[in-house]
Amino acid sequence: MREKTISRLLWPLLLCGVCSVGTAAAESVIEEIVVTAQKREQGLQEVPLAVSVLQSETVDAAFGNNIEQLQALVPSVSFRKGTTIRNSALTVRGIGTISFSVAAEPSVSTVVDGVVLGRSGQAFTDLYDIERIEVLRGPQGTLFGKNASAGVVNITTKRPTDTFEGYVDTSFFQDNEFRLRGKVSGPLGENARGSLNIIRSEFDGYISNVFNNKETNGYDRQGFRAMLEYDVADDLTVLAIAEYFDADDECCADLEGLPSGRNPLSEAVPDSVGVVGNDADIDLDQRRVDHDFVTESLDETTAFSIQFNKSFDNDYELTSITAYRSWDNTEFREGDFTSIGGSAAAPVFGVPFQLHDVGGVDWTQFSQEFRISSPQDQALVWQAGLFYWNLDSERFFTREASCQNNGGQNQDILDANPGLTCNANDIVAATGNMRTEFNNFAVFAQADWHFTENLSAILGIRYTDDEVTFKHNRTNSDEFGRQGVGVRPAAPNSQFGPASGGFNTNFDGDTDETDVSGKIGLNWQFGENHSIYGTYSQGYKGPAFNVFYNMGTNDTLPIGEETSDSYEIGYKYVGSTLYLAATYFRTDIEDFQANNFDNSTGVTITRLTNAGDVTTEGFEVDVIWNPTENFSLTGGFAAVEAEIDEFNCPIDPTTGLPPANCSDRSGLEVPFAPELKYSLMANYVIPGESMDIILNASYVYTDEQQATLPGNDGTFNPATLLPDYDVINASVAFSFNDDKFRVTLIGKNLADESYITTYSGDSFRYQIPREAERYFGINLRALFD
Repeated sequence: MREKTISRLLWPLLLCGVCSVGTAAAESVIEEIVVTAQKREQGLQEVPLAVSVLQSETVDAAFGNNIEQLQALVPSVSFRKGTTIRNSALTVRGIGTISFSVAAEPSVSTVVDGVVLGRSGQAFTDLYDIERIEVLRGPQGTLFGKNASAGVVNITTKRPTDTFEGYVDTSFFQDNEFRLRGKVSGPLGENARGSLNIIRSEFDGYISNVFNNKETNGYDRQGFRAMLEYDVADDLTVLAIAEYFDADDECCADLEGLPSGRNPLSEAVPDSVGVVGNDADIDLDQRRVDHDFVTESLDETTAFSIQFNKSFDNDYELTSITAYRSWDNTEFREGDFTSIGGSAAAPVFGVPFQLHDVGGVDWTQFSQEFRISSPQDQALVWQAGLFYWNLDSERFFTREASCQNNGGQNQDILDANPGLTCNANDIVAATGNMRTEFNNFAVFAQADWHFTENLSAILGIRYTDDEVTFKHNRTNSDEFGRQGVGVRPAAPNSQFGPASGGFNTNFDGDTDETDVSGKIGLNWQFGENHSIYGTYSQGYKGPAFNVFYNMGTNDTLPIGEETSDSYEIGYKYVGSTLYLAATYFRTDIEDFQANNFDNSTGVTITRLTNAGDVTTEGFEVDVIWNPTENFSLTGGFAAVEAEIDEFNCPIDPTTGLPPANCSDRSGLEVPFAPELKYSLMANYVIPGESMDIILNASYVYTDEQQATLPGNDGTFNPATLLPDYDVINASVAFSFNDDKFRVTLIGKNLADESYITTYSGDSFRYQIPREAERYFGINLRALFD
């Protein structure tokens, strides 16, 4: 422990120490960082809210090909990796929605070139040619809408260029990982410009499946993104974007980090003594599974958008963004986590059971936004708009599992059918078919009223109208209607009855809500380089339903909207070589939408509820320092305390009463909210006559964090505590011919520190990412014009 503490202090100091190498060089000047955090172009220092920016140079230097790999560089952001891509999610300042329901929305909104993505999983595809990634922290409902109650990840890609140019970028990593990116861009006539980006990547995987002696948790991805920008007239520009992405990810196999006892003779048994007292001896070096059913996700995304920007003589500007997206996702999931489940002619749970899932969902999304903005040189600078959004999804889910009679659930059926058995090798199945639709309409406006040249007020308001509908049918396909592990029976029995919806279902429901949320604040710029702001903003997350495979009658009740009140005070300094931003925040959330674990059927599932009230409070720092022309340092720091104020006790559907030992859980922490997280990235260029050498290094520390909510009795399962960790990455690049050609040697996780991103359940299942081990690679990049 003492060595790890010293290491965590030493590495950031070493990165900072690199600056002494170049202090004698000519002083650099920080170029203005332009962001669209308020849906109009502004300098970062002018924006009165907490924004972290990853510029294209930072994204390229990190050699991360998606948000999952890049989020570590933003201290207030955490990532929860799901067992499938569809169920992965981001949290900001400890707040996010982790749900399997197809009738619930994320708390962190992802926006790409002005288009909102309807589901968190859509954000974790490979990224194209990035201009910048802005992370807006805290509620952003006034301008970005209802699914931005915790924050926004605003991604802007590079526009087509006026001159012909392009690049080819390819990377090779250990374990047969390959990534290719390419782009061409340039004029298409006098008034038009176009660009085409392609991506292709393959990876065999980093986890060994001892059942078939193959690697898993790899991927095979490809896609393209085409942009056409056309100047119809001097005051009218059109931007059209078309995108296609296809992926086959063997993701994400759960690792047995603690002994499960399901197959003690397997080669994949963890090196662990289990839970001793309140300490879980998690095998962080575990990289083996023993699965006879491959966990896999198939994704196909098609997207189109068209944006019109019309300027008027008096510098007013009208913007229209029309977008359509479809996302087809099919998942295959190993649910018994062993290769011997369902093989014995003996009843469960005396022998291992089988549980295999196959599910698919087709999402179609349409959105339309109209926005008008005033000239920027007036005392009153404002914008107003209309927003419409429709999301329609169709989902199926089939579970094939061992028959279950440990509590006499199928005894009536067995008595009525002499000779019929209910053993682990008797496989039963059920299929759920679900359909959901979201409709959202909003009117919004925000203004900056400049009392003086240096003092301005911020006023914003948004009216939102939400409608959510769903249909759910589940049918037991077993000839006798038997219950299985996680498979509901065809008719009521001793465990499930009409009150719980424990048999074939035919549910439907709808709900609607309206909300008015606002924002007020003051922004004061003093001196030439300083500014301070204070804001109060309201967040809103719309209603939902807990629509999932094994939903029951109680799940048909709507889940109410989640609302929040956020207070933020910030200071910003912009000098010739230094940008510094410091923020204090506090957000109080009512009717927090969160998942609770339920193991009443012998299989762990989660239920989305209005769990109660939550508060998140903390302090954040962002810094960019360019002391010399050849050296730059970027970093961030977040100290966050996200905890429960009071949680509601769940109601047992069989008794209609809360559990006898239920606690309000006040003062306990919420999931994926590390109290401390910080990062540093240093870049130093050694110029030469024929070749430049570019040194880059980054350090990220993440504090320990809980992966689930506390139990109803107010205690945490020791298995759910994810240990703290730090990661050091570095690269050395050799640049030739004014950076037309570059060769980069890459080292990931140089200290070879293993870590966990997710606890998946059952007191033994975990997700350990590829980045949790040391590996090396090489990148080759060529520019042409």
